[in-house]
Amino acid sequence: MDHADIRETFFTECEDLLEALHDGLARIEYTLCIGMDAETVNTVFRAVHSIKGGAGAFKLDQLVRFAHQFETTLDALRAGRIVADPALMGLLHRSADQLSDLVQVARAGNDAACPNLLCLTHELAAAAGEDEDNGDSDAEDFGFSPLSLDLDLGGSDLTSGSNGGRYAIAFSPTRALYACGNDTSVLLRVLSDLGRMEVRLDRSRLPDFDALDWQESWLDWQIILETDEPEHQIDEIFEFVEDLCRLEVSPLPEDMTLEETEVGHAPEPPASTVAGPLKKPADEGRGSAPRATVRVDLDRVDRLINIVGELVINQAMLSQCVQDEGVPQRSPMRGRLDDFRSLAREIQASVMAIRAQAIKPLFQRMARIAREAATSAGKQVRLVTEGEGTEVDKTVIERLADPLTHMIRNAVDHGIETPELRASAGKSETGMITLSAAHRSGRVLIEVQDDGGGINRPRVLEIARSKGLVPENAVLSDEETDELLFMPGFSTASVLSDLSGRGVGMDVVRSTIESLGGRVGITSVPGHGTRFSISLPLTLAVLDGMVVDVSGQTMVIPVSTIIETLRPCPADVHGLGSGGQVVGIRGSFVPIVDCGAVFGYRDPVHTYDKSVLLLVETGRQKLCALVVDAIHDQRQVVIKGLETGYGDIPGIAAATILGDGRIALIIDPEGLVELGASPHGPGSEL
Repeated sequence: MDHADIRETFFTECEDLLEALHDGLARIEYTLCIGMDAETVNTVFRAVHSIKGGAGAFKLDQLVRFAHQFETTLDALRAGRIVADPALMGLLHRSADQLSDLVQVARAGNDAACPNLLCLTHELAAAAGEDEDNGDSDAEDFGFSPLSLDLDLGGSDLTSGSNGGRYAIAFSPTRALYACGNDTSVLLRVLSDLGRMEVRLDRSRLPDFDALDWQESWLDWQIILETDEPEHQIDEIFEFVEDLCRLEVSPLPEDMTLEETEVGHAPEPPASTVAGPLKKPADEGRGSAPRATVRVDLDRVDRLINIVGELVINQAMLSQCVQDEGVPQRSPMRGRLDDFRSLAREIQASVMAIRAQAIKPLFQRMARIAREAATSAGKQVRLVTEGEGTEVDKTVIERLADPLTHMIRNAVDHGIETPELRASAGKSETGMITLSAAHRSGRVLIEVQDDGGGINRPRVLEIARSKGLVPENAVLSDEETDELLFMPGFSTASVLSDLSGRGVGMDVVRSTIESLGGRVGITSVPGHGTRFSISLPLTLAVLDGMVVDVSGQTMVIPVSTIIETLRPCPADVHGLGSGGQVVGIRGSFVPIVDCGAVFGYRDPVHTYDKSVLLLVETGRQKLCALVVDAIHDQRQVVIKGLETGYGDIPGIAAATILGDGRIALIIDPEGLVELGASPHGPGSEL
């Protein structure tokens, strides 16, 4: 593994550490009212410390200095020298965001200074009770000047002026420690921050020059440390390299000196001493150890998914061939083919699970968006997340970032009231935004709900009329008024700001969600808040589809959009307007869209005694009845995108390959309904 690979491994590990950092800060903030969990604070501290240690190995000075000050403030918090209050938590959140930015800057190889870095460093120093000048001096001293092999970092007079503990530390790096880019001088520098120490280098294992293997580790260190800090502080310094060294830490009698100890022969440690590779004791009552994981390049997973998709297609082709040959149903071949189909489906589900990822990192990004938006708007907002472990296809997660950003900013700017208005309404001055995710009926449901003032429907209607979006005398229901928010260019903001006022936002949300095969809805109660609901497919690679016939063309409709199928009686079908028709279903009327006519395959039909109506649910039209000629089958199909070769096709979401080798188009019900309502659909004369 070369230096570049080691560096990339460090940044990959930083992703997990930053996730743990944000998660821990959220837990601390959530439990402020019931008392701070010491273990959570330790977890946050260890995350920052590990990032600092790795950054030091790669000489990332800017990252190390800021992480060092961040770590100092967190150490003051866990030691009880400062108290976690809302102001401090806001500072820690901003510092975590800054640390994330510094990691990204370092990963990109950009040495440019991040804005507000110095100011935030001073704030951390002040919060920790340090003088800002001293804080800067400490940051400057935490450098990477070369060390001699015999390190004397604290002098030999270790017994004067201290009532703290004395520890003998035997430290023996392995070759793996250096292979990962670590630097022992950095570890010893950090260790010296705990107190006064004396260091002696043991060269006894160093061979003659001719026998020297430069990749091997030949040097050992023996250290006496006098410190007021507890022993676990020593453990945490070596935590980043715990599996890459041999370490012995043991209390040292007051009258024992360094010369009286030998490397690897420290006094017999008590039961609590860490011996061998440093291991942290398992947390009691916190469940089993985390499962082993492996990181795989996403392109490899995509190739595997494509291969499995071809396997499913070939299985469908085999089934079609067996059926065409007239093989009896009870034939052993049929049984083996059924086993093959079940196995292929299980393989496909397992491969898709590899690509699935928890939505938690995306939710953590939204927490930062909410904090920044609240600061810009001068409001007090708290974001609560639920269902962070819900797994979604990685492609879906990546494309959800922009829509959720718009929705969170909209909730802060338009939903949550100012502290004064909330207080006058008898509410808490801090607004609440709940971001949740859950699996529902084979789909992913994501909701953004606030406890603000709700939608001001009279104002929405007034703006829509002034923009000519609706007639002056139009009477709209609450649901129809809410739908106006999704129209392009619509905005209720009276003043242009960093958050809103340009009329770009909710229309982008809807178009992006619909491009993912999803739907977005809105409900609002004046004075109590607004809820936006997003329903998405679990994956963009496969779907369960209903194979139908439309004027001799085989097409596929996603099963997730179908509510029911029906054959209406002539008395249930009614004319509406100029050529439009609706069907009566249980006391309500649903518009009918003739798929064959909309796609231009044939002229519209007026009687449906030989047709089948599929009642589908769409985001805007709620319910709609699609007319098809017949239903062939329900099966899982592999989605083949058309954007690269054909671009966006109205009413068509994608394509798939059937068992007989033919290509079938996958219908987009939302787009089809819009196409049917347009006077210039594919089947009409322009």
